[in-house]
Amino acid sequence: MNITVYLGANEGNDPRLRKAVEELGTWIGNSGNALIYGGSKSGLMGAIADSVLQAGGEVIGVEPNFFIESELQHEGLTKLIVTKDMTERKNLMIALGEAFIAFPGGTGTLEEIAEVMSKVSLKQLDAPCILYNLNGYYDDLKALLNHMIEKGLSSKERQEGIYFAENLDEIKQILKLA
Repeated sequence: MNITVYLGANEGNDPRLRKAVEELGTWIGNSGNALIYGGSKSGLMGAIADSVLQAGGEVIGVEPNFFIESELQHEGLTKLIVTKDMTERKNLMIALGEAFIAFPGGTGTLEEIAEVMSKVSLKQLDAPCILYNLNGYYDDLKALLNHMIEKGLSSKERQEGIYFAENLDEIKQILKLA
């Protein structure tokens, strides 16, 4: 299974993030799945790619040309696909993915997973969309989605396929059901 993971090129200030992302990457590599991600060598993005590769897994990076010009690409990937811009990158990462995980990240991570959530809710994408709610990172987003249902602007049926996972074991369970 191709698992698209959205996460930041920053390390963050919580050492538990790196530990959890390396655990996720090691599992992806050991389980025979492949990682699709943004292609950077920096921060948490570099850490997940390294951990998948060290576990013997396949890693496909999708990176826009302007990041290549800044020399942010990871050199040891199984495959690096260079796109003309962020829009092409996002579309390709969705096209290549069979499951989607948003690890804690910044505005780019939020923007990318929001598009996946929308496609899943509109039944334009039949794949699990998992928000890795490590240490409650996505609690407020979970509350917002529930608030949308309460206000009649969304529904439980609309949000089928969008999951919140507290840890790697829950991610594995969701992917088994998919």
